[in-house]
Amino acid sequence: MVSSVRNRTILTLFTSADAVQCHRVRMVLAAKGVVYDRVVVHPDKLPEDLHDLNPYGTLPTLVDRDLVLHDTAVICEYLDERYPHPPLMPIDPLSRARLRLAMVCIEHDWLPLIETIGQGGRKADTARKHLREQLLAARPLFKAAKFFLNPELSLADCLVVPVIWRLQALGVKLGREGKVITDYGERIFHSQGFARSLSDEERLMVE
Repeated sequence: MVSSVRNRTILTLFTSADAVQCHRVRMVLAAKGVVYDRVVVHPDKLPEDLHDLNPYGTLPTLVDRDLVLHDTAVICEYLDERYPHPPLMPIDPLSRARLRLAMVCIEHDWLPLIETIGQGGRKADTARKHLREQLLAARPLFKAAKFFLNPELSLADCLVVPVIWRLQALGVKLGREGKVITDYGERIFHSQGFARSLSDEERLMVE
């Protein structure tokens, strides 16, 4: 399978059905309108062919002919440059740096809490509380522009929106205080691009 995947002209994305980082890449592909092969695999049962392509055995993994990428941020940046229209990063260096820093903070602060919630147990309740607090503390970032820190959809939105989509399933309620965040999410949830990014499992996360 490895050679057949590499020899194809179409992109191949190895993705889990419900992980935020995998959804993030699917958001970028949907925003770009890129046709690709979506190979859904279980994180605990990775096929040997994927290990041959990616020695770290991580998801998501993107294959574009002879190129194999497995870091989520690198994949997203590559897709934005490989398919420049529509651009998903602002032109000026300052704005780009701000968005990149925001994404790094989300990866370090929000995503570990989501993982802890998913594991259940006593720590999950504490993680829910902390995630809610961090989201509410970020309200000014949602008010700064039409999208997340930017007047147009960006790579940062492709990370933020999958988090917002999962809040109901995670048991995190923002209430009135978080209306600016939920309104932001709803604007994007109803777009065709977002619908294309969802897996069957992710569609069931929201009633």
